[in-house]
This record gives sequence, C-alpha cells and structure tokens, in this order.
Amino acid sequence: MSKLRILVALVVSAAPLSAQTPSVPASPADSLKPITLDAAVAAAQLNSPTAVQARGAVRTSESGVRAAYAAFLPNLNFSLGSNTSSGQRQGIDGTLVDYAAARSYSLGLNSTLTLFDGQRFSDMRSARANVDAAEASEVASRYRIALDVKTAYYNALAARESESAARAQLEQAEQQLRAASARVRAGSATMSDSLRSVIAVGNARLAVLTAQNEVRTASASLTRLVASPVPVTASAADTLDPIDYTALDTAQVVALAERGPAVRQAESQYDAARAGVRGARGRYLPSVDLSYRRNGTGFDSKFGIGDGFLAYSNTWNVGLSLPVFNNYAREDQVIRAQVQADVAQANLRDTRLLARQNLVQQLGVLRTAEERVRIQQMSVDAAEEDLRVQQQRYNLGASTLLDLLTSQSALNTARSALIQARLDYRTARAQIEAIIGQDLP
Repeated sequence: MSKLRILVALVVSAAPLSAQTPSVPASPADSLKPITLDAAVAAAQLNSPTAVQARGAVRTSESGVRAAYAAFLPNLNFSLGSNTSSGQRQGIDGTLVDYAAARSYSLGLNSTLTLFDGQRFSDMRSARANVDAAEASEVASRYRIALDVKTAYYNALAARESESAARAQLEQAEQQLRAASARVRAGSATMSDSLRSVIAVGNARLAVLTAQNEVRTASASLTRLVASPVPVTASAADTLDPIDYTALDTAQVVALAERGPAVRQAESQYDAARAGVRGARGRYLPSVDLSYRRNGTGFDSKFGIGDGFLAYSNTWNVGLSLPVFNNYAREDQVIRAQVQADVAQANLRDTRLLARQNLVQQLGVLRTAEERVRIQQMSVDAAEEDLRVQQQRYNLGASTLLDLLTSQSALNTARSALIQARLDYRTARAQIEAIIGQDLP
C-alpha cells in the first residue's frame, strides 16, 4: 500500500508538468507535402505502370489497323547483286580448257499486289475492334487507378481525422488527470480516480501514436501510387469538407453502368472475336495475286547507270490459289474462332450483370454511409455535451470518475464511427465512379 501511495503522489505532482510539455510527437503530416485529390489522380494516371501499359496497348492496336489497311497496297522489293564465275570447260578435242574469271552484275525490282483475299477484310474489322477494346481498357484502367488513389487518399484523410480525434481525447484525458489530482490533494477523491486518469492519459497517447502510424502508412501508399519523388499526403483542406451529395437517379446511373468502360471493353472484344470467325471462314475462299518483276543482267560494273548497259526482262504474273485440303487446318481454325466468340459473348453478358450488381451494392453502401454520417455527427455532438456536463459534475463532486470515463469512452466511439462513416461514403462514391467511368457531380 505504501508503494501505491508513493506512485499516486508522483503522478499527482507530475500532472501539472505534463500539461506544459508536449506529450506526443508532432503530426507526421506536417513534414509531408500536401497534394490535392485531383492532382494525385492525374499524377497516378500519368505514371502508373498500368496506365503506361494501357496506353501502349492502344498504340499497338492502332498500328495493327494501319497494317491491316496497308495489306491492300502492293509490296516492293529491290535487289542488287554481283556474280563471279571461273573454271574449266571441255574443248573441241575433248580436253579441259581453263577459262578466265568472268563477273556479271544484276539489278532487279519486283512487286506483288493481292487482288483478293477472303481474310483481309475480316482482319481489318478485327483490328478496328481491337482498337475500340484497347481504348475502353485504357478508360477502365484510368478509373481503376483513380479508385486506388482515392482509396489511399481517403485512408490518409481518415487517419488524419483519427489523429485529430485522438489528440482531442488526449487533451480531455489530461484535463481529467489534473482535475482528479486536485481532488486527491484536497482529499475529496480516492487514489483509484488518479490511477484511472493516468491510464486514460496513457491510452489517449497510444491512440495518438497509432493514428500517426496510420497517417504514415496511408501517405506512403499514396506516394507510391502518384510516383512522387518526395513523400506526399492528403491535403488538410479536404479533411473537413462537408458532404453536399444529392440523391442519384438510380435508373440513370444503372444505364451508365451498363455502358461503363468494362462493358465497352467486353463489347469490343466480342466484336473482335466475331471478326476472327469471319476471317477464319475466309480461308475457304481463293486468293488472287498480281506480280511484276523487272530484272537486268550484264557485265557493266556500274549496274547500267550512266553509259553502261544491262539486258532487262519484264515479267507479269497473275496467280490464283485455292487450297482444297490442308489437313483440317481451316476447320480447326474456324472452330477455335467460334469458341472464342462464344466465350466473349458470355463474358459480355456477365460483365453487364456484374456492373449492375456492383452498382446496386455500392449505391446501397453510399446511401447507408450518408445516413450514418448524419447520425454519427449528432451522436458526437450529444456525446460532447454529455462529457461537458459530466466533467462539471465531477469537478463539483456530484459525479464519479467512472461516469466521466464512460462519457469519454462514448465520445471516442462516436468519433471513430463518424470517421469510418465518412470513409465508407467516400470509398463507395469512388467505386461508383469506377463502375460508370464518369466522375459524379
């Protein structure tokens, strides 16, 4: 018991000093560069490896369209050569006679134009469909990146709000400790009040440190997503932004979801798969080629340039090719292309239904969170008023410390619930924007 009295005495004597010195480190957000949400999303959409890959897919598919159109143009090849020959030949008398080395030169130009190919038009339609799919995928990736950034950003906001709430909790706990210490010195309170107040201060300090660690973690995640060379965090101006959300037109949002980037990507993939089926069937049709060849040969070392001379020949050729049987290769390609088209069609149907399902779910979360924000804000106001009354009653000796700590705990719970409701609201809103591929007003 004597040791306990000594501990209480030390706590009581140290209470005034604790109010004069900072009890916890400064907020880690003070040393980080603030960034707005729009700037964070723009930076991530520019630097994210996923965004770079999506833009590269668009460029690749556009190049495929140019290649498909270029198939209608003739190819052109130029050749230049030199040949040296020497050896023996049989003479009139049957003996072998050496002949001197002779060097000849050749110059050639040839071109081929495919007049008809049953697969070429399908390849062109497939290439255009691939461009549409790549562009839809790029839009979808931008909103997926925006969703990741907004999630990290909102987590950083929630962590900063939690830190502010924890600091308010610490300040109130320190006030309780000073009040309990004064009553212990006056002999109107027991040692239990002082010990409980010390524990409350310790828990409040721990809550501040935990919130600060959450700020660091969320800010580090945000820094990686925006690819910033310096650590960044959510802007403090966004922390207390009021929610001015108005009810969405559900039918309109559902229609937007069914035309969202994921659905558009699935539609383009289905179009490309159907074009692949037509291309595979086009292999049953003949191909017609027109070719031209001009060759010059002679002994002029200048290849006929200037005063030199080469003997030229011109050749035109029209060819038709119709494979009658190619070991079941065409039939196999048609079946594989048809299977891919069936899979793409099923994927399109499922993507539409999934978009509708996710939208209904997130709309419910959004509206529930919006209502929770209003209710929890009122709960915080009521808990603050209850704590104020209990603090005055305790100072006057009309209430026990247990009543005061109960009010404090209720206020801490209400603050945490309010912060979580705000986070759920913001996250659900970002989820809806990713589904419909548009920013909500």
